[in-house]
Amino acid sequence: MSEELAPETPETAEAEPIKQRKNGLYPGISDELAENMKSGWADTELHGLEPIAQASYTAARRAALSARFPGERLVIPAGNLKTRSNDTEYAFRASTEYAYLTGDLTQDGVLVLEPAEGGHEATVYLLPRSDRENGEFWLDGQGELWVGRRNSLTEAEQLLDIPAKDVRELPAALTEATGPVRNVRGHDAGIEAALTDKVTAERDEELRVFLSEARLVKDAFEIAELQKACDATARGFEDVVKVLDRAEATSERYIEGTFFLRARVDGNDIGYGSICAAGPHATTLHWVRNDGAVRSGELLLLDAGVETNELYTADVTRTLPINGTFSPLQRKIYDAVYEAQEAGIAAVKPGAAFRDFHDAAQRVLTEKLVEWGLLGDLTVEKVLELGLQRRWTLHGTGHMLGMDVHDCAVARTESYVNGTLEPGVCLTVEPGLYFQADDLTVPEEYRGIGVRIEDDILVTEDGNRNLSAALPRRSDEVEAWMARLKA
Repeated sequence: MSEELAPETPETAEAEPIKQRKNGLYPGISDELAENMKSGWADTELHGLEPIAQASYTAARRAALSARFPGERLVIPAGNLKTRSNDTEYAFRASTEYAYLTGDLTQDGVLVLEPAEGGHEATVYLLPRSDRENGEFWLDGQGELWVGRRNSLTEAEQLLDIPAKDVRELPAALTEATGPVRNVRGHDAGIEAALTDKVTAERDEELRVFLSEARLVKDAFEIAELQKACDATARGFEDVVKVLDRAEATSERYIEGTFFLRARVDGNDIGYGSICAAGPHATTLHWVRNDGAVRSGELLLLDAGVETNELYTADVTRTLPINGTFSPLQRKIYDAVYEAQEAGIAAVKPGAAFRDFHDAAQRVLTEKLVEWGLLGDLTVEKVLELGLQRRWTLHGTGHMLGMDVHDCAVARTESYVNGTLEPGVCLTVEPGLYFQADDLTVPEEYRGIGVRIEDDILVTEDGNRNLSAALPRRSDEVEAWMARLKA
């Protein structure tokens, strides 16, 4: 990784100096070099750009936001780079709220909705092209010669179909602003500092909650993106099955790396840390160390999702026999989870309570646990009343899905878990059974076995659609699918 130059120059010293890296190999630049770098560059401005595919959808989302908060200034930042270590940063990911309302994914952006007659006027504040007069484009660590060209403000206006201005002017403007203001917190400290005496935590939280609940029902663009994410994820699972022999020779990291390659080729990234849990690691719900052995005869629980370039993620789990064939006990446990998932999926339909699919799946799992004699002489009803099945089922059976893997997370309880399903809602159905390696309450042969099956389910007008149906679920179909891929 090259070191940027970054000495302070006469042109920038009186304004904001371009930060110089300590121990850089160049102590300074000559006046001649500074002058040379100002000229001789072709005009690369792009003209006649068409709006991005979701521009009409983001406009509708902003209109709904405007109607909810008339007469108030609304500020929604994208966020800034976060330091990973020293002078390296994590890959940037725009805040969900900002991306949802603009379609823009660049760092430091801020959407502002200014009160106007009949609603609001939206402006997106962005970093313009790097300045070639003061040398920022080649001297600053975030200059375009270091990190790549960004859109001009004119180009951004055409693409986003929103007026664009220089974000460096925004803090001063917000400091002087009057009237009620709401801000989505936690993404841009500079914006928050400019608004410190104009906002309240309660009012800001109301804005965040509204934007979370706005995403409960997906529009046509979002549904298409989620389907794209699921299709890419299915290809990623196929990739993994094809290299299980190499994973056995190395570790779970080979599985993680294989899926990550698919996520980066077919999308933007993984939507969350991949869980590549082999053997007893499958009983750890969020096993993301992925440094364990992959052994023939054991199960692999792979929970992974591709995030599309527009930041919509899949969330899919399959539990696979590493050698391609379930043992009798593995199949018994797997088939119980499959039966529970079938019951859960069947309960996903318009007008159903959100909790219905969870209750349906938990009942099936409890029936199996009682049938297997793991709960003494207690009845299914008593076990469910006391929640005793949770020793082995552990988690809820699903959650909302969208731009965040646990989408709509700050929605009100009455709108989410106590809410009612309607067409356009997308959620996961993911029952599981987990018998810990040190659980002395189950027969020894159960210990260390973990099974989860997870699919992404869209509520439709007449029922539901499994967006991740390209991946087989029934145990015999899983074995046949693996055999074909390994052939």
